[in-house]
Amino acid sequence: MKHSGPEHAAIAEGGTILRCQVGSGVHGITVAGQDDRDEMGICVEPPEYVIGLRTFEQYIFRSQPEGVRSGPGDLDLTVYSLRKWLRLALYGNPTVLLPLFVPEEEIVAVTPLGRELRAASEHILSRHAGHRFLGYLRAQRDSMLGRRGGRHTNRPELIEVHGFDVKFAYHMVRLGVQGVEMLETGRITLPMPDPWATWLRELRRGEHTKEEALAAAAEMEERLTDLVRTSTLPELPDTAWADRWLVDAYTRAWREGTGAVSA
Repeated sequence: MKHSGPEHAAIAEGGTILRCQVGSGVHGITVAGQDDRDEMGICVEPPEYVIGLRTFEQYIFRSQPEGVRSGPGDLDLTVYSLRKWLRLALYGNPTVLLPLFVPEEEIVAVTPLGRELRAASEHILSRHAGHRFLGYLRAQRDSMLGRRGGRHTNRPELIEVHGFDVKFAYHMVRLGVQGVEMLETGRITLPMPDPWATWLRELRRGEHTKEEALAAAAEMEERLTDLVRTSTLPELPDTAWADRWLVDAYTRAWREGTGAVSA
C-alpha cells in the first residue's frame, strides 16, 4: 500500500534509518538533460503501525504532481517500512537491493541501524535474486519491443530521435551486467565500472543500435541463466536471520527512538 499524506510523511522522515540515491546517478550513467533524481529510504514505523490497526508500507513523494512525468531536477522518493524493504530485498528486487551497495557520498541520511543493515548483504543475497534480475531484464526488453502493454514507450521523444527507447535498452543491459556481477561476487559495484559504464552512456546517447543492445542483453541473459544454477551464493536468502534481526531491530529502534541523522 502506497501512502503520500502528511501523517505518513512524518513517519517516513522521523523513522528513517537509511536514505540514498538509487537512480541513474548512482549507477554513473547519467546523460545531460534527461535524468530526474530517484531516492530510496528505509524507515522503522511506530509500534501502532506494526502491531496495531494502522498501516504503513511505503511513502511516496514526487516533486511533480500525479500523472506528470518527472524530468531533469525533479525528485522521486520512495520510503519503505523496514519490514517491506527486507521482504523485497530477500525476494531479490534489483532496485531495492541498491541501498546495500551505494557509496557513502550517495547516502543522504543513515543511523547505526542503517549501517548494520548495509553490512548484512551476505544474509540477503542468493541465487534466487538472479531470477529476479532475469525477469526484470526480460521485462525491459519486452517494453522496448512493444510486447508489454501494447505500446513501445511513454518516451516517444526518444524513439523519434533514436528509433527505439534507449532508456529501456539501457536498463535491459544494465540489469544483466549487474545481475552477473552480483551472482559472481556477491556485490554490485556502484557507480558501474568501465567498460560497461562508458558503453551504457553511449547507448543512452544513441551511439549503439537496438540490435547491439539486444545482443549485449542476450549475452548477459545467457550468463545469468547459467549463474542461477552455478553461483556460489546460497540458493535462498537467510530468512531465519531476517526474522531474528527484524524483531531485534524494531525492538531497539522503539526503545531508543531511532530517527534519521545526517550522513
